[in-house]
Amino acid sequence: MNDFLNDIKFNEQGLVAAIAQCVHSKDVLMMAWMNAEAVTLTLQEQRAVYYSRSRQSLWRKGEQSGNVQKLHRFALDCDGDTILLTVEQVGGIACHTGRGNCFYKTASDNGWQINQNVIKSPKAMYNE
Repeated sequence: MNDFLNDIKFNEQGLVAAIAQCVHSKDVLMMAWMNAEAVTLTLQEQRAVYYSRSRQSLWRKGEQSGNVQKLHRFALDCDGDTILLTVEQVGGIACHTGRGNCFYKTASDNGWQINQNVIKSPKAMYNE
């Protein structure tokens, strides 16, 4: 496992950007951060594990919402500073807002346009 970690260029905070892409639609679902432990656990568990900068802790995607990301492919870019996870998004919801992905705002002449509906309310997903 250390061979994988040696090739990754973690930033000053010990983190690397990770982009999740849907294995079926090829849509970019989200971007999050990983530290070395998250990388190791993702490869071991074959599911996305990220590092939360706000909580300063690991989080397994879907541990509260049930919207798990099952790993299909783990790739590193040419510079070694960005990871691409090709995943199966269980439940079809990747965003904490209850949408299919985190890129639901599109710039237009009239400001931001919302181009996705909420699939499930965050209150229902997180039992709030």
